[in-house]
Amino acid sequence: MTAHERRGGGRRSKASRSGGGIPQLPWQHVTNPYAPMQLLNEEQMDKLHRTSMRILSELGIRVMGEKVLALFETAGAIVDRNENIVRIDESLVMAALKTAPSSFTLTSRNPDKQITLGGNSLVFGLVAGPPNVHDRINGRRQGNLGDYENFIRLAHHFNAIHIIGNQVVAPMELPANSRHLDTYRANLTLSDLSFHCSAIGRGRAVDSIAMMAIARGITVEAMRASPGVTTIISVNSPRLFDEAMAEGLIAMAEHGQPITITPFTLMGAMTPVTLAAALAQQNAEALFGVTLTQLVNPGTPVMYGAFTSNVDMRSGAPAFGTPENTKANIVAGQLARRYRLPYRTSNANASNAVDLQAAYETGMATWGAVLGGANLIYHAAGWLEGGLTASYEKLILDVEILQNMIEFLRPMPFEEDDLGFEAIKAVPTGGHFFGSEHTMARYETAFYRPMLSNWQNYGSWQEAGGHDALERATLLWQQALHDYEEPVMDPAIREELDAYVTRRKEEIGAGEP
Repeated sequence: MTAHERRGGGRRSKASRSGGGIPQLPWQHVTNPYAPMQLLNEEQMDKLHRTSMRILSELGIRVMGEKVLALFETAGAIVDRNENIVRIDESLVMAALKTAPSSFTLTSRNPDKQITLGGNSLVFGLVAGPPNVHDRINGRRQGNLGDYENFIRLAHHFNAIHIIGNQVVAPMELPANSRHLDTYRANLTLSDLSFHCSAIGRGRAVDSIAMMAIARGITVEAMRASPGVTTIISVNSPRLFDEAMAEGLIAMAEHGQPITITPFTLMGAMTPVTLAAALAQQNAEALFGVTLTQLVNPGTPVMYGAFTSNVDMRSGAPAFGTPENTKANIVAGQLARRYRLPYRTSNANASNAVDLQAAYETGMATWGAVLGGANLIYHAAGWLEGGLTASYEKLILDVEILQNMIEFLRPMPFEEDDLGFEAIKAVPTGGHFFGSEHTMARYETAFYRPMLSNWQNYGSWQEAGGHDALERATLLWQQALHDYEEPVMDPAIREELDAYVTRRKEEIGAGEP
């Protein structure tokens, strides 16, 4: 029996679960039809921009890596070789922004699940990066490949998740220098979604491109014109680009694959304590990375990434889903639109358990992201414990939040029949609409049908077992794994993927990158 079967996994046919599956919305391209919120006025935005330009031109960014130093030096930047500090002026940034596209698409092995990033599109991503995993049955434990694969199955099963994050949970039992190959293979065989790859060094990035090309049945060269994977480059705030991330960025840009530049800016720790200062620093660091992508390969798709929040000033621990974090999500969206770049942010929480705190912090951060006009909400499903744990139950809670948001963003029908004058006319004063023709024609589709919320009255709820939302979430992820169906893959493609993984593990073991 496999690990996922012990935890409630397995497969069933579509016929056996017809009518009994988890209620969920269909796969769809989500758009945000509403105007983004503007938290800052034009004068404040100009001040923010000017401060960011001063940071770049007067203070600079420290870069660990000869290739990046050389690229900026050739472009006319001031490069201090003794300190590895690069100073760039506004003209270099503006030139880069002219070649960066305002939107792009990602195509997975299933072309029907192509996603667009930019404009008013909205994409939800799976949690990425935690070293630990938790569920109510097995408790908190170190990340492993069995749980990793379960999370990919859940991402494939739930239509509200559009893209897989980078190493959803780290499989700690596998060698650190080659585990990315096992996780990429799981992404490509257990789901048909695009995914974020690791860009810690050139090899991990190139492996993801090659494996996605195999899965799509195309060449690596063809992937340049039709990207299939993406990555996130995290700036080591304050003002430091490390060499491994720079190498990954260069590899992705050379191959035309999208890159998100995301400073990790926590107010009071990695930035000054004020929100305005944190946003100015975030903006400078993000624009430096954006500029680098265009120096490598003009036209490379690049996203403006934001991950600004605050710390608990009593302990130094990160805090998420705070009022400051929500404001930062909104202002970062204003900045991304100013520079005509797609916008990535997150809806993180800092709770150590799937509880009320996890729910209200995630809800607060999600609203900030949506109001800010986010194109990609990263870590949107499964994030817990400030990003240290991937949670099965939290994933279920998050999918419910995401589905609620999708329905909120759906434009309201407003035809004459929707206004219901004749229905109102047909029901006498003091009557009710339960059995009216207007209601009966719509009762199955009129309202969003939740998968986690329980709307029974107290007596009926008790008779059904009195399960609270956390208990229901446990039952739901078990059912989802039970109902999961692995997407079909051509055996020849699967064989080619396996051969690639085997060959690369041998090369990595021999000391090749």
